[in-house]
Formats: sequence, C-alpha cells, structure tokens
Amino acid sequence: MSSLTNRNAYRGKLILCLFALVVLGGVPLGLAQDLDIEELRQAAEQGDAEAQFNLGVMYDVGWGVPQDVREAAKWYRMAAEQGHAGAQSILGIMYDRGRGVPQDVREAAKWYRMAAEQGDIGAQSLLASMYRLGRGVPQDDREAAKWYRKAAEQGDIGAQFDLGTMYGKGLGVPQNPGKAAKWLRMAAEQGHGEARNNLGEMYAEGFGVPEDDREAVKWYRLAAEQGHAGAQTNLGVMYATAQGVPEDDREAVKWYRMAAEQGVPVAQALLGAMYGAGQGVPQNYQEAAKWNRMAAEQGVAGAQYSLGFMYAEGEGMPQDYIKAHAWANLAAAQGYGRSGELRKDLAERMTPAQVAQAQALAAELHKRIEARVGPAHTPTGDLPSTE
Repeated sequence: MSSLTNRNAYRGKLILCLFALVVLGGVPLGLAQDLDIEELRQAAEQGDAEAQFNLGVMYDVGWGVPQDVREAAKWYRMAAEQGHAGAQSILGIMYDRGRGVPQDVREAAKWYRMAAEQGDIGAQSLLASMYRLGRGVPQDDREAAKWYRKAAEQGDIGAQFDLGTMYGKGLGVPQNPGKAAKWLRMAAEQGHGEARNNLGEMYAEGFGVPEDDREAVKWYRLAAEQGHAGAQTNLGVMYATAQGVPEDDREAVKWYRMAAEQGVPVAQALLGAMYGAGQGVPQNYQEAAKWNRMAAEQGVAGAQYSLGFMYAEGEGMPQDYIKAHAWANLAAAQGYGRSGELRKDLAERMTPAQVAQAQALAAELHKRIEARVGPAHTPTGDLPSTE
C-alpha cells in the first residue's frame, strides 16, 4: 500500500490509540501489534506530512517507540513546514512550554498563527491568549477578540467564555452585556464551570439578562456541583438570604464549607460568621475563630473585624486587647464598618505601651498579608461579623 493509501488508516488507529492513552490509561495490545511502525516511518521519511505528524504523536506519547519529545518535535516540524495545521499547532505548544525545543514564545505565536489561519480551533484560541497577555506578540485586545471569535464560532468552549468575558468588560470590543451573556451561555451550556458561575452572577445582577434569582441559583448550582468554589460561595449566599430559594442556613453552611475548604477567603469569613452566630450550625466560637483567622490572614476586612471583636471579648480564645486592637486596626484601614469604633474603645482600656505593641503587630500582620495575597488582591466588603 502507498503512504497516501495508508494515511486514513494510520490516522484512525492513532485517534483510537490517543483515546486509550488519555481516557483508558493504556494502549490495547492488539492495536499496537496491528500498526506497522516501520511502514509509517518509511512514509514519513518519503515526505508524507500526515505520516510525519503521526510519527511525531507516537514519539510524543511514547506509543510503539520510546518516548522522546525532541524526536517528536523533529517530525512535527517536518509536517508543519509542509502546512500541516495540527503539527503547526502542537509545535507552537512545544515552543510555548519549552518541551522538546528551547522555550520561545515568539516561535510559539508564529506556529499558532499558521495553524489558526488554516482554521485550527485550538491554535486560534491559543493565539488569542497570546495577544491577550502580550506573549510573543504585542499585547492587543482587539486581535485577541478577533481570534477568540473565530474559535468560539466553531464551538470552542474556552474561546466562548473568553469572548463573553471580553464583551462583559469591554476589552477589544465595545462593552455589550447582551453579547457577553450570549457567549457565556454557550460556554455554560457546554459545561464550563466559570461561565456557569458568571452567568449566574449576571442573572443575580440583571446584567445583560433580566434579573432573575431563580436562574442565578440554577447556574450557581450547576457550577457549584462541579466544584467551582466561587459558585459554591454564591449559592451559599442565596440560601442565607433567601434569594431564588427558600432561606436555609444549613444549606448555606454546606456550600460555604465546600468553598472555604478550597481556600476561598470570603467563604471562610462567612462560615466563621455562621459559627459565631449559631446559624445553620451549633454556635461554636472556636470554629468561628478558626475560620475568621483564615480569612483575616488573607485580608478580608469583615473577618479581621470579627477576629478583633472575639479577642476583645475572649470568645473562642483568651482575651487579648493587643491582638484585638491590631486586627481592628487592619479592618479600620480598609474602612470596614465599626472597626474604628472598636479600635478606639480598646485603646481606652489599654496603656500607651500596649497600644504601641498593637500598632507594631498590625504593621507586621499587614506585611504578611501583602506578601501572601498582594496589595491589589486584598478582599474587602461588608461581611457578617460575630458581634
């Protein structure tokens, strides 16, 4: 058989092989024996681009030959230079990650573009991301939106999400909440967790869609059940505040806990508040202090205030005015609620030396928080406290 006659047979077998590798975690022995690797190599050496690509795949995943990413890159390049879009796309990824070749984001963008211009969906989305981030090409939101659109129109779920996000923020395109909702819905209906959460937020706020708490809950739940921590937090809030669902503190606590255990600081603060107030769980100041501390150490002002209040009252921990003043000071610096009043009240009970100690502690805590989350990522907001 000629290499051209073999082409479709090889492609079909390799698709099955890759499915087995990715989904089943192994290669069927019968399939491995059935494919003549030397025949494939011969076709590749004679210049058959499809055979070159397939041989690259085999070296890439170590199927039928020893895994060798450099050898894979060699064969991908041969196919790519003949215009094989799949090889161009994968070669771009290899340059992007420095896998089998020296990392070179300009080379990555070059190969992504070649594949993208042939309609390769993955390459279009990857090239869009390069423009969005300014990697290997000048940063250009318009170009990013252009390539995201091409991939999104072919059904790429990630591109649909990214294009929807750009319409929502007015990046590279005029801000258009309706179009943002349209593209986010497409991604959400394909199971994209972040798109589902964001679409829920749009329904909750009436942004680009009619305000509808029940629809918001629907999308939050779908994302939350996928493990999306932000959606779990949002769904907890909906249960706690009876928006779109009957009020149910136990359900609120359930979802807050899932998000809190994933490290979401706002969820940790909300869970701490529920333990402090005994809502949805038995009142437990030790648990309240534990979760408030986690959130406070990530910069959540409401949790900092609550922790300061608990230190002041000796709830869940020994009374300590110095620590209470320090946490109240941090919350006050973010303008949170009555934290300034708490700090003032504490200062009246403390000696000047104790106040100085508290201020020094607050400065140290502030440095630790900034080192952990960065000054631009410090969460704020009116969260419930244990007062």
